[in-house]
Amino acid sequence: MAPVIHLVRHAQGYHNLNHENQWIRDPDLTELGEEQCKELCKNFPYHDKITHLFASPIRRTIFTCQFSFAPAVKGGKKIVALQDTQEVSLYPCDVGSDVEPLKKEFGDLVDFTLLTDDWNKKTPDSKYYPDSQKLEARARDARLWLRDFLKDVSDDAHIILVTHGGILHFITEDWSGVNPGRGTGWVNTEYRSYEFADKTGQDPNASLAELPESLNRRRGSEIPLTDAEKREMRSAYESVLSGELKICLDRIAEQQLMASSSADGV
Repeated sequence: MAPVIHLVRHAQGYHNLNHENQWIRDPDLTELGEEQCKELCKNFPYHDKITHLFASPIRRTIFTCQFSFAPAVKGGKKIVALQDTQEVSLYPCDVGSDVEPLKKEFGDLVDFTLLTDDWNKKTPDSKYYPDSQKLEARARDARLWLRDFLKDVSDDAHIILVTHGGILHFITEDWSGVNPGRGTGWVNTEYRSYEFADKTGQDPNASLAELPESLNRRRGSEIPLTDAEKREMRSAYESVLSGELKICLDRIAEQQLMASSSADGV
């Protein structure tokens, strides 16, 4: 066996309730979101095999990891925050909190040592700006980091990475099921299981391959997409990203104009 990587989308946050809530900065989980975590915790079959916990540094993913994989957390495993797995958009809900407030809130539960002080800055010159080429590059960086990390992990290990619906499409290079209405084909607390496609560790892209049991769990007898259909899904997803980016930039510009006008009037 090779180590198994379970990729998990976070539970429902307040930003998932309506479009306006996407302007809430780094929001909490809803009560339903916490219940979703409890349900995942109850149904996840590999708690006793988990060796490492990783999460995007955004609060809802950390909480999802903490609640959904409570046996591992209570057993002393820290959640390691990986900044390359943060969500894609410029909406405030997808812009994480600064490092020091995160450390104060989560204490010893989470290891933030891999975070840089500017991890949550999404300016156009940043690797975290929501440009499709940059998203593809940092998703590859995340896979390469995980592959390098797993060199020293036992073959029967099970790794958890809790992250977001948008970046998950880039990490998995799978755009199937993309829903323009919610921007992702992943539902809250859905998990899918993977290993690295190239067992030699030489693939420069470090692509992942979804395990058959994971595919069966979510697709059943559904016929897989053709390569052409996959390209169409990616194109549709990138159109969604482009539209969301324009909305964000327009509103940010409007807010800046209003702030400037207010200051001039004082």
